[in-house]
Amino acid sequence: MFNGKMKALTFSYDDGITTDGRLIDILNRYGMRGTFNLNSATHVERGNPRMERIAKDRKTQVARYWRDELADVYKGHEIAVHALTHPDLTKLSEEECCHEILADVENLTAYFGTKPVGMAYPYGTHNDAVVNVLRDCGIRYSRTTVSTRRFDIPCDLLRLPATCHHNDAALMELAEQFVNAEPETPMLFYVWGHSYEFADRDNWDVIERFCDYMAGRDDIFYGTNAEVLL
Repeated sequence: MFNGKMKALTFSYDDGITTDGRLIDILNRYGMRGTFNLNSATHVERGNPRMERIAKDRKTQVARYWRDELADVYKGHEIAVHALTHPDLTKLSEEECCHEILADVENLTAYFGTKPVGMAYPYGTHNDAVVNVLRDCGIRYSRTTVSTRRFDIPCDLLRLPATCHHNDAALMELAEQFVNAEPETPMLFYVWGHSYEFADRDNWDVIERFCDYMAGRDDIFYGTNAEVLL
């Protein structure tokens, strides 16, 4: 299924903040590929104010990338929608929700030269009305914040769960199960998070250790979300 392999590994990271650079360096070093979900309105031109803090409960001061940095930073990885301004889409009207999606698609297409087909829900919130808007807007998959600790291929790509967050205590146990599996049906290991969480917890070793363990295996396909889902 995955270029002739039965197992695939992918990553999904949100918000487009400057700690993504260190994460991408790690992924590249180990031959991994992932998807980065961006709010295009927060990536401003140089000289304009930019957000210096993601959330009040985060101790790490981080910034969004300048608009002209984006193409180089994320080269080789997939860019996906995270809504224009990161709202709770369930609290918007259908028209407002549609604008948040389509404007983000339009901007990201202009910034990267490729139209995004995937998404991650801001805050993970969604309902049937939001899902219908995404479908009408041409979004083909969208990740929630639900973690299953399983490797099943999701059936509903617009309500997409992950295997686990990178801070899940079972991360390496799941990695061992995945590596040792000899599946007769396809298996997907899907990791999600925010790169500033590594800085908050000073635990970059978590992703280093995981990637080192998972890397270089002939029976695993390392791809972006779109490559493994579509």
